[in-house]
Amino acid sequence: MIKVLIADDHTLVRDGLRHILQNATGFEVAGEAYDGPSTIALVRATPAQVLVLDLSMPGRNGVELIKQIKDEKPALRVLVLTMHAEQQYAVRAFRAGASGYLTKESASAELVGAVTKVASGGVYVSLAMAEQFAQSLNEPAETLPHQRLSDREFDVFRRIAAGQTLTEIAQALCV
Repeated sequence: MIKVLIADDHTLVRDGLRHILQNATGFEVAGEAYDGPSTIALVRATPAQVLVLDLSMPGRNGVELIKQIKDEKPALRVLVLTMHAEQQYAVRAFRAGASGYLTKESASAELVGAVTKVASGGVYVSLAMAEQFAQSLNEPAETLPHQRLSDREFDVFRRIAAGQTLTEIAQALCV
């Protein structure tokens, strides 16, 4: 039985993930969280093999969350399930310690397969993301300016691009 934790700020998404995993053979949803702090508390209190994690939740940058989780629970496998289909997000998640990366456009069967793969010690990346990685290997090695940003700087950059005010960004990042 694979014990899974779910962390997503949308109740409907958590309900859907729980339904998919509980209806698949060999899975137990051991707990759920809705933001960064509740995710850390859940991970500390609940034994599990896999955390299905949304990158964009209130209270904490997803990449920083992965780093903290891997520092505290190195054996816990993190499968990122996100709306961000861009390679830059996947690269940052994997560098932080994620074991898999899947977009929310994925089918239920792909989610089940991805959780199974990362629980068994493997690494999972969706076919679309694998194609992006392969194509990037054929591109010149020059680094784009946004790729040189730290994870924190990239989070601020993303929030500015999303139209958040400086006050909203400061509150979200606790600065």
